[in-house]
Amino acid sequence: MSDRSAGPLVGILALLAVPWSVQTFAGGRPPGFVFAWGLVNVDPLSITFLWEFLFRYTTGLPEYILAWPLSVLCYLLALASALVGRLFGPEGGDVRVTAGLLAAAGVAQVTLARGFSFQPGRTAWPLGTLACLIVAWWVYTRPDATRRGE
Repeated sequence: MSDRSAGPLVGILALLAVPWSVQTFAGGRPPGFVFAWGLVNVDPLSITFLWEFLFRYTTGLPEYILAWPLSVLCYLLALASALVGRLFGPEGGDVRVTAGLLAAAGVAQVTLARGFSFQPGRTAWPLGTLACLIVAWWVYTRPDATRRGE
């Protein structure tokens, strides 16, 4: 396993620490942060985990909210693809699949941010889109991936 880089896996895991969407509000209200794992509000400090949000708070919500779990599903599949590639090398994983799933997660985050931004007094910044696309580019173009023919 020493010839296989853990870099892509670490990069993909690092996406858990990046807010995928930052919502700012008119009137000085503190921002809200949407992560892959949950929603964080800072005033008052509260965390709503994704599974809690899906099973408790989804009644009557707009359809664009579904982009959040869809993006997380794409992310988890990309993580699984990277893990398979890490464990089994080129025979077990294709970086194009991993990069494509990360790109799909990023596109879904644009949909979420766009939906939030249509609400009066609210703007959403899709940081997760940028982060997912950067990691996808890095995973796909890193020299050791192309050298091994992944």
